[in-house]
Amino acid sequence: MIDLTASLSPWLNAPAWCVAFSGGLDSTVLLHLLADYRRTHDAPPLRAVHVHHGLQPAADDWPGHCQAICAALGIELKVIRVQVAPGASLEQAARDARYAAFAAILGPGEVLFTGQHREDQAETLLFRLLRGAGLRGLAAMPVQRPLGQGRLARPLLAVTRAALLEYAGTWGLSWIEDPSNADTAFARNYLRGEVFPLLRQRWPQAAANLARTAEHLGEALGLLDDLAAADLVAAHGQAPFAWLGLDSLDLATLAALSPARQRNALQYWLSSRTRLPDSRHWAGWECLRDAAADGQPLWCLADGVVQRSHGRIWWLSGAWLAPVQGRHGWGDPGGVLPLPGNGSVHLAGEAPPGELSIAYRQGGEVLDLPGRGRRDLKRLLNELQVPHFVRPRLPLLYQGERLLALANLPLPGQGAVRLCWQPPTNVQGLS
Repeated sequence: MIDLTASLSPWLNAPAWCVAFSGGLDSTVLLHLLADYRRTHDAPPLRAVHVHHGLQPAADDWPGHCQAICAALGIELKVIRVQVAPGASLEQAARDARYAAFAAILGPGEVLFTGQHREDQAETLLFRLLRGAGLRGLAAMPVQRPLGQGRLARPLLAVTRAALLEYAGTWGLSWIEDPSNADTAFARNYLRGEVFPLLRQRWPQAAANLARTAEHLGEALGLLDDLAAADLVAAHGQAPFAWLGLDSLDLATLAALSPARQRNALQYWLSSRTRLPDSRHWAGWECLRDAAADGQPLWCLADGVVQRSHGRIWWLSGAWLAPVQGRHGWGDPGGVLPLPGNGSVHLAGEAPPGELSIAYRQGGEVLDLPGRGRRDLKRLLNELQVPHFVRPRLPLLYQGERLLALANLPLPGQGAVRLCWQPPTNVQGLS
């Protein structure tokens, strides 16, 4: 029988458990195991979530099946309907939509359990090997990783599919057979249905050996991650403009490393933010690294961009990639003024009289500084080494047509009024 005691012990103090419940064999057995565990152990509350992609007519019947299973076990079920974005890989697009839905429903510290087993791990390793993946890809599926505000855990990775079938038979469980799993036009299905049966004929322990190789590669990746973390400590340094809430690295520190260590550090830095570039796209990093000192190069990745400014590289995503514009009247300067797509502002100190508004740079602005006279805004921003990407969205406080203050920047003699800006959140990409 299957014993999950050791696999579940790290998660006993989580606020709640959630099961990714497709209704197939793997997730049905996992849900049954977790429900049985909770009957005999103190464990967090358990709920299930079913993601409905709507990619085939048969899928419309699956939420009802899942609801019946959950009702029999006394487990709450949430059904989430998602739209799968069109693209070259339907498998990848469906996976992205599914995990985005999972991430959205996880509260802080909650754990999502998924039902991948040993053969799934072996297939993942072989699939990525055939695609020419690096070590991070060949480590295959980790036992646990961050997801949204919580964690994703795979307690069945060491369990064989045969063991799952035996458990389901013993308990008389019923499950959904997805018709698309037989379609070998999908790469995963081809490996599962055509390639692995041949491998098992010649090497009966192929799945176990491949899964063990993935574990070894995972250990090697852990060592490289330790090296990357140490390299990044030095590269983070004394990051300027901490109030931006953006992560940045010192370019000279990175450039002093060997090219392999540069890539290793950047892969580690980017892995929680975006899908990592393949070998062809690392040329984008080299162009950014080697650009002229006064350049403003971008390295565009799947879920955001790396931008260079004043000797540092910065990760930008979400609202930071959208332009801001317009003038926003401030009828109540004693309160907080939300700025569309650009966070919010408030005043520290007594609000000046007259009509106040927030605007953005258009060019040619000047600011009166007591004791320093009229100063060109562009020169002030250069003196303060404000990153280039911040300048177009830096809130400016106007009294009528007169520029009174810049948000957050230390300008001696600027006057009693201070404009405080809470920048937008730098939304991260996939984990």
